[in-house]
Amino acid sequence: MSRRGLFLAGTLLVLLGGCATAPTGPEGLAAYKANNDPWEPLNRKVFAFNQAFDRVLLKPVAVGYVRLVPKAGRDSLRNFVLNLHEPVVFGNKVLQGRFGQAGTTAGRFLLDSTFGVAGLIDVAGRMGLPRQKADMGQTFFVWGVSDGPYLILPLFGPSNPRDAVGMGLESYLDPYRWVAANNNFTPAVAYAPAIIGGVDERSRNIDSLNAIQKETIDYYASFRGLYRQFRAAQLRGDDASAPPQQEGLYDDPDSTAPQKPQPDGGSLSH
Repeated sequence: MSRRGLFLAGTLLVLLGGCATAPTGPEGLAAYKANNDPWEPLNRKVFAFNQAFDRVLLKPVAVGYVRLVPKAGRDSLRNFVLNLHEPVVFGNKVLQGRFGQAGTTAGRFLLDSTFGVAGLIDVAGRMGLPRQKADMGQTFFVWGVSDGPYLILPLFGPSNPRDAVGMGLESYLDPYRWVAANNNFTPAVAYAPAIIGGVDERSRNIDSLNAIQKETIDYYASFRGLYRQFRAAQLRGDDASAPPQQEGLYDDPDSTAPQKPQPDGGSLSH
């Protein structure tokens, strides 16, 4: 399907998701939001596919990444990927009317891209400029767009129609994508930041995913609830910990060694 077709399909999902009628009472509304999953049968199938992909490919790569790359190296690569994403964060902050945070993001990008060796070193953070978090789904939220039903995306994981459309727009408008296209980057170079970011995020949630799967009866339902809590806090601007996912990836049921989820260092997608 073309990008245009994907965008139109995503827009249709948003419109359809907004057609569901929510209860008016506070208790009923809270229950509705917690269980708004009319596509659950399909979502569970995609969830199972993502788990299989993770078990066969992503988790082994993430484990090897942790073993082969020292923590300092992993942190530098993460800083590099997040720095490439700063223009997208800046644009969303401007669209949200949060100009002070947009200025902080612009300052971070300039400092880290120069004195931070293309973002490998978080110089701006050491100078008191904290990393900002923003995405197009959050921008739509600020504009009053409803999220719609819970949605599991292949490989990308938990989302909803609003955030899925936002993610597609971000991918299309990302300045790095245009630089790569206009300079005829090889696929390995063009997609390297996304791949590194996904592997790194997965490597940081190995133990937390193990713990959730080991301690819950219905992994899908528990994961859905945890993700929704995280996303709600993120939309409010709370300093929430990252959900055990990303880029929407799930754990091996034979895994052990539970551990508390690690704080979010800056989401690559949501």
